[in-house]
Amino acid sequence: MGAQYAQQINSQLPIITDPEISRYINVIGDSIARVTGRTDLDWQFYVVNAPEVNAFAVPGGFIYVNRGLIERAQNMSQVAGVLGHEIGHVTKRHSIDQMQKAQGANIGLTIGCILAPAVCNNQAAGALINVGGSAVFARFSRQDESEADAEGVRYVTRAGIDPRGIPGMFRVLLEERQSRPAGVEAWFSTHPMEEDRISKTEAQIAQISPAVLQSLSRDSQNFRAFQNRLKSLPAAPRQAAR
Repeated sequence: MGAQYAQQINSQLPIITDPEISRYINVIGDSIARVTGRTDLDWQFYVVNAPEVNAFAVPGGFIYVNRGLIERAQNMSQVAGVLGHEIGHVTKRHSIDQMQKAQGANIGLTIGCILAPAVCNNQAAGALINVGGSAVFARFSRQDESEADAEGVRYVTRAGIDPRGIPGMFRVLLEERQSRPAGVEAWFSTHPMEEDRISKTEAQIAQISPAVLQSLSRDSQNFRAFQNRLKSLPAAPRQAAR
């Protein structure tokens, strides 16, 4: 079922097909996914050519990250933290729970709402990008978000990546919400976000030995090359999901 949704999503969203971009996001994603124990899933990671900040997961191990989020990241660990968080949604079966709650309901959501809520106001665009309610995968409760944060911290640490990138990315997003809220509207509309998520993840990270934290990767030349290549591509159009 997840593969069917992913096929629909990939046919209607502007997925970046540059081979180096695709290779790197899957390399870093796979390095985290393989420590989850869910080797039964065919994990696949995609970069969406959308300037808004957002990410979402589809059941079965299909993870999508907007270009805008990667371009705003200050280091590799912040992007890895987002991937770990979305992987956590999959392993905790949050999307399946959402689907079960939605059964029998006329959801009427669109993938465009995931990327840029303003698209939802355009009925013509909405009709073109409707994928049968799969935007429900992006809307989780605060408890779900907290659980995915905790899983993300565990997963990236096991993968040898500094988990401090998770609260670090939260700070980047909160700061942008103050200075340029339109750019992060999609993220906050689909990811309930308060400052206590920073404190909770930092408290969890505080339980990790400082020596272990010191040994974990925070950034890399490969990530910088990936980010620079992404930035060198033609600018992503606003409301790209149209």
